Amino acid sequence: MERTERRSQVINACIAHQEHIAAVAKQEMDSAQQQSNDYGANVDRYDSYRTKMMRSRDMYARQYSNAQTGVRYLQDLLKLPPFDTVEHGACVITDRQKFFLSIGAGKFMVGSEMWFAISAQTPIYLALKGKRVGDTIVFNGQSQTIKQLF
Repeated sequence: MERTERRSQVINACIAHQEHIAAVAKQEMDSAQQQSNDYGANVDRYDSYRTKMMRSRDMYARQYSNAQTGVRYLQDLLKLPPFDTVEHGACVITDRQKFFLSIGAGKFMVGSEMWFAISAQTPIYLALKGKRVGDTIVFNGQSQTIKQLF
């Protein structure tokens, strides 16, 4: 499979993962709002149940917004060509793991392969940054050699 095609496959899988996160957050946000609405009129000024539901709704609203922002950002990364050095937006396959250097979305599946979407603030990102295929890094006492980069 060509590097550009492989890269698009990884990014699209990460987008699907982020869209799922957004959908779950939206569902939970709507559920918290509905529970608050179903609760009825305020019993008193300091109604703790309603306050709890509104805080929950607001938390899920932030998660939904962050996930939507992540999806838009990932869609912009689709426009970039494959990379020759490790930098933000690159897909890196080492002899131990597969990384997508983009947003902190955690693990996601590309077919039957497990990938990790990591942000620029992670220590492993900093260890990988600027490296090329064949370079070796040592992270947490274990060495990893970069096998593919796109």
